[in-house]
Amino acid sequence: QGVFMEVANGEESPERVRFLVELEFVQCLASPHYLDWLANQGYLRDPKFIRYLDYLQYWKQPQYSKFLVYPHCLRFLDLLQHEEVRTVLTNDRSICLKITDQQFYHWLYRRRHIVEPEATEAEIAEAVGGGAAEAAPAEKA
Repeated sequence: QGVFMEVANGEESPERVRFLVELEFVQCLASPHYLDWLANQGYLRDPKFIRYLDYLQYWKQPQYSKFLVYPHCLRFLDLLQHEEVRTVLTNDRSICLKITDQQFYHWLYRRRHIVEPEATEAEIAEAVGGGAAEAAPAEKA
């Protein structure tokens, strides 16, 4: 709500808002429950949505991925490029629980924890200035 309120008040540039919305969406892909919701709503069968997922591949570039708090979302972004994966997510309702269990055990038994410093406003401005639009073409309806 914060970003959208700032936009309504004219406080944020459209480029920054797009950056933040796409950042939040890409990170949501790290949640198996969100993937399950996308599958249940039919998004994983929608060609426009699939093209949007392809467009979001620019988040794998270092100048963008450094902003991710949940970098494993990029693995799910990659997996969602494959029709077989989208089909399994759509047809097998138990897959969400299986993925959740695997994530839990990965985090539980991970041997080292890497803490990245938070991105500065200047880094976000640089990423927005460089623009996602330059990194990848805009989605076509």
